Amino acid sequence: MLTEIEKRRSIRKYSNQDIADELLKQLLESARYAPSGSNTQPWKFLIVRDKLTKEKIVAADNNQNWMLDAPVFIVCAADISSRIKTTDLSTTLNENCALPELKLIIRDTSIAIEHIILEAQHLGLGTCWTAWFTQSAIKKAVNAPDNFYICAVLTIGYAAEQPAMRPRKNISKFVFYEDWH
Repeated sequence: MLTEIEKRRSIRKYSNQDIADELLKQLLESARYAPSGSNTQPWKFLIVRDKLTKEKIVAADNNQNWMLDAPVFIVCAADISSRIKTTDLSTTLNENCALPELKLIIRDTSIAIEHIILEAQHLGLGTCWTAWFTQSAIKKAVNAPDNFYICAVLTIGYAAEQPAMRPRKNISKFVFYEDWH
């Protein structure tokens, strides 16, 4: 798997080849097996192929028009109701939220998202994790429930580019043993 991890890139140019439903199902199966605190499995995924909906998402995601080349978007949401039972989150569930549970559901949902990205690489698909949006804008674009926090929009398709690897830090720069010195 390390080879696939090394080869994974953020793809911003896609061919017009569609993605078979069976492949999408396999991507979602990979997310299903992600670990989560207390087995809450807070992730929710919206598959988007519709051009108009994709245009709304792109507008909310800082007008990154390159996204429209991807045949599929997966809107990745964390459902805070998996940990918090409350009725009104509409004004508090945003980038400035102080709820510690929000961090936990974002963590868990991010693991599931990365499972999708790695499975896509395994299947020969390209992806890009986008999140240049505010919660209010993206939630409106996809008509998301108040209890959802949108973590990412993944663009998915067959890559029409092969970006070079970007520089990576040497392990010695970020791994420490027994203390932080």
